[in-house]
Parts: sequence; structure tokens; C-alpha cells
Amino acid sequence: MQPSAAPYDERLTAPRSWWLISFLVGVAFALILLPFGTLPLLGGLVGGTAVAAILASSYGSLRIRVVGDSLIAGEAKIPVAALGEAEILDPEEARAWRTHKADTRAFLLLRSYIPRALKVEVTDPDDPTPYLYLSTREPERLAEALKAARTAAA
Repeated sequence: MQPSAAPYDERLTAPRSWWLISFLVGVAFALILLPFGTLPLLGGLVGGTAVAAILASSYGSLRIRVVGDSLIAGEAKIPVAALGEAEILDPEEARAWRTHKADTRAFLLLRSYIPRALKVEVTDPDDPTPYLYLSTREPERLAEALKAARTAAA
């Protein structure tokens, strides 16, 4: 496998506000354990914050990569030869494709805190998936990387 002409690697990290929410979950646990004393209070603060932060981190650990002749989106690995045209979606169009325009057979890599997306046609006749919907902060760069990988693979 040869490296892609325009490599792309993006981690869909959780927004900063989620880390504040993680701390507030810890504070809530601390308040629940307040009647039991100082040590349980501190344990609730640390434990609640840690569990909430781990959940936020794991939700925000997905990656989208173009490696060689493949698109890797989360746990899916798709050869770029099986992909068609990519359409960059602005926030309004992205919302429409997440809701009333969505096809139940489509592969959706959704992150509600990322307003823009890339919709990529699947051209493989053996694959029932009509398109990929990928939440991304840089849809232009991802589309360029897919186009370059498709050109390099041809």
C-alpha cells in the first residue's frame, strides 16, 4: 500500500464545554455524598469527574483518515475505488441529511457538535450503502484527500 498523495487525519474530539460538564458531574456526585463526610465527598468529586471525563473522551476519540487507497472512518475501512463524488455540506444541509433526508441504509459517522459534514457516494454495486455521511471540521480537505487518493489509486 502506497501513501496517499494528500494524507488526511482528523480526530473528532469532544468540545471544551463537555470537560466542564464532566467536572460538574463530579461536583454533583460530591454533593450526593456530602452527608457521609469529607472523604466520600472527595471520592465522589474525583470519581464522578473521572468517569464523566472518560466517557467524554471515548465519545470524542473517533478518527477519519485517508490512508493509502482507503478511507478509514471510525471502525469502517472503505477502499476509495468504491467511492464516488463527495459533496460538502454546510450546517443547514448537514442537518437536513442527518434528519429528514437521511437514508436508513447510509453509513453515518455523526457528531452533533460538529456542524459541517461530507457526503460521499458509494459506487460499489455490491454494497447496499448509498452514501457515507461524515461529520468533519474540514470537509474541503477531506474531499481533496479522497480525490487525490482516488487519482493515485487509478
